[in-house]
Amino acid sequence: MLSLKSGKSEKISGEKLISAVGVQCNTEGLGLEKIGVKIDRGAIVVDGHGRTNIDGVWAIGDVAGPPMLAHKAEHEAVITVETIAGQKVHGLDKTKIPGCTYCEPQVASVGLTEVKAKESGREIKVGRFPFVGNGKAIALGESDGLVKTIFDAKTGELLGAHMVGAEVTELIQGFVIAMNLETTEEELIHTIFPHPTLSETMKESVLDAYGRALNI
Repeated sequence: MLSLKSGKSEKISGEKLISAVGVQCNTEGLGLEKIGVKIDRGAIVVDGHGRTNIDGVWAIGDVAGPPMLAHKAEHEAVITVETIAGQKVHGLDKTKIPGCTYCEPQVASVGLTEVKAKESGREIKVGRFPFVGNGKAIALGESDGLVKTIFDAKTGELLGAHMVGAEVTELIQGFVIAMNLETTEEELIHTIFPHPTLSETMKESVLDAYGRALNI
C-alpha cells in the first residue's frame, strides 16, 4: 500500500520492490559544530583541495557532499593528501566527474545537460546518434541506445556528454579525457575511431552536432 502526498492511499502489486531512499552525509555526532566547521545541508563545506574553513581540518568523500561516488572520493583523497604534503595540484572540478548507472541498458554522463548549458547563456550545438546506426551494436544485439553531445557553438568546447546503451560506463571515459584536455569538436572530428566498435557512436554524435553524421 502506497501513501501518496495527496493523502490518498493506493494499492499496487508486483513481483519485486526496489527501495531507493538516497544517500546522506554521515556528519552528525562528530563535534564539528563545536569547533566551527561549516556545514551546508549536512555536508562539510570544502574547497577543491579538501580544506574546510578550520585550519587543520580536511574532508573528502561522501561527507564532503555530492556527487557521492567512489571514484570522486578516491580522486579527492589524492588531491587532499598531496596538498597537505605541500604539492601544488589542480583542485577537484566537479563538472568533469563521470556518473555511471549500472542498469540495463547502462547510463553514463559527464558535464552539463542541454538544459543547464542553455541556462548558462551559451549558444550551443547538440549532437545525437542512436546505437541502431552502429554496426558493432547491431552485431552484439545491443542496438538500443543513444549518445548525446553538447558543444559551445562559438568555441567548440565540449560541455557535456550523455549516453545510454551497452558498455557506455566504459565509453564515457573518452569524453571525460576530452573535456579535461579541453578538446574541441574539430579535434574530435579528426580523431580516428576504430571500426567496428561501439566507440564510433561517440564520434558520430560529435559529427551530428555539426551536421556531418555519416551513418544516419
